[in-house]
Amino acid sequence: MSEKAPRSPSPAAPARPGDPLQLDLFVPYRLSVLSNLISHTVATIYGERFGLAIPEWRVMAVLGLAQHQGTPMCANAVAQRTEMDKVQVSRAVSRLLAMGLLGRTVDKADRRKANLTLTAAGTTVYQQIVPLALQYEGELLDTLETDELMMLERLLDKLTKTARGLSASFRPAEAP
Repeated sequence: MSEKAPRSPSPAAPARPGDPLQLDLFVPYRLSVLSNLISHTVATIYGERFGLAIPEWRVMAVLGLAQHQGTPMCANAVAQRTEMDKVQVSRAVSRLLAMGLLGRTVDKADRRKANLTLTAAGTTVYQQIVPLALQYEGELLDTLETDELMMLERLLDKLTKTARGLSASFRPAEAP
């Protein structure tokens, strides 16, 4: 069993008040940069071919999976699943509705809620993008050995779970 990292601040934390944050060592910054790089690279695939922006594709990706699983989803559920802001989801949904890629129906169990689904045109676009996104993911992950990939999966799951817990409870200490 490996030794756990110390619970002290990250190596990127300022050593003394007034010291700058070492961004190249700060894990949240590094994950954000990597996420943006990956998202923008994949976005060129669906942006150029289908005129979609990142939030629109995220909405479609979530709804495509939900439809495949037979699970209806409303905009709030999409926002929770993607960790996107509700306003961002609302704008993406509006644009996708205008493009004819999404449909909206009143939920039979709760008439205040509207379920979103991909239209036939939306499903066609989704089915064309998925193999391209998976190809990119495959090429990106080809650099990792099998044990590294398994470790990455575990670490991402662990960090996501911890981040969700902290998002509800984190209260920073007062600055010195």
